[in-house]
Amino acid sequence: MTVRGVLQIHSAPPALSPHVEWAVAGIFGVPVSFHWIDQPASPGSVRTEFAWQGRPGLSGELASALASWNLLRFEVTEDASEGCDAVRYSCTPSLGMFSATVGANGDIMISENRLRAAITLAAAWRSGVREIGPGQAGAPDAVVAAGGESDGLSPLRDRPGPRHPALDGSLEAELSLLLGEPWDAELEPFRHASAGAPVRWLHATG
Repeated sequence: MTVRGVLQIHSAPPALSPHVEWAVAGIFGVPVSFHWIDQPASPGSVRTEFAWQGRPGLSGELASALASWNLLRFEVTEDASEGCDAVRYSCTPSLGMFSATVGANGDIMISENRLRAAITLAAAWRSGVREIGPGQAGAPDAVVAAGGESDGLSPLRDRPGPRHPALDGSLEAELSLLLGEPWDAELEPFRHASAGAPVRWLHATG
């Protein structure tokens, strides 16, 4: 079985571009040479985009490999396949990694466990509790682990950057975090600057 997806590297230091190509080539098992162009939203950086076809779960491998540099703004999507939901990963140097399952209409799907965690955290914040430790009801670590059993995203869901929003505050703030709104806000100028750029196809071996 193969699935399709898209990798958009919105901005990267030019010196890092060959390392990105080597990392992607290692995952796909074929030589890779991307067409890099200037990113006007971040002068001095470059961008590229390609559609890919490979085995289910490959999007997570791509996201994990690229996030390790902490210097890239990128998004990876993977279409739904038999037994697997569609997924999206977004990453910036300041916010770190965001990941979510995506419905057929493009909406982000939030699991019951994650919604319950948001309600618990917001209620604790209103009552004056500013920190919930691991093992307590509603603790982020416990809920992420439980959520991972159903959607398979726990290994990458919370790889925070230096300005990753804290998992506390109002219910509105918690839901905004679950929807990835801080990532959308930071990446939107880069998406617009990249509109109309050519897209190439890459097929994985095996």
